[in-house]
Amino acid sequence: MLGVGILIFVALGTQDKKFPRLLEAVNKLETNEKIVAQVGSTKFESKKMEIHKYLTPEEYDKYLNEASVVITHAGVGTILNCIKLHKKVIVAAREKQYKEHVNDHQKQIQENFATAGYILPLYDFNDLEKLIKQDFVPKSFESNREKFNELLEKKINEK
Repeated sequence: MLGVGILIFVALGTQDKKFPRLLEAVNKLETNEKIVAQVGSTKFESKKMEIHKYLTPEEYDKYLNEASVVITHAGVGTILNCIKLHKKVIVAAREKQYKEHVNDHQKQIQENFATAGYILPLYDFNDLEKLIKQDFVPKSFESNREKFNELLEKKINEK
């Protein structure tokens, strides 16, 4: 069983891409903790999860802020929101082989954020409970915007 007081927030994004494979893994968790899921276009029924097709921005932010753990697809926006809030975020990539996306760019996103120390990657969905229990402090967010702007300005001024 997972610890008391944990809110697990599952965010699958708002695009038309389905991801029942991740919801099935979440549904197998042995926990009495509250699980709230924003599932977008994925049709899924569960007695363990409070499922919302879509949330208002205010509702989404509320659950994101309250969550002890966030489980999400490898969408850059969701990942960045979690990192900025110093959340423990477990990221699963939608994969082309399962017809969850048109290509495997989410695997690249997942790997880049994992290598940088920002997320816990979920490669094997059977490891989900282990990752939830794992101690993890994400690396603090570092924006490259200033460095990018300096390089861009330097290139512009090279003429």
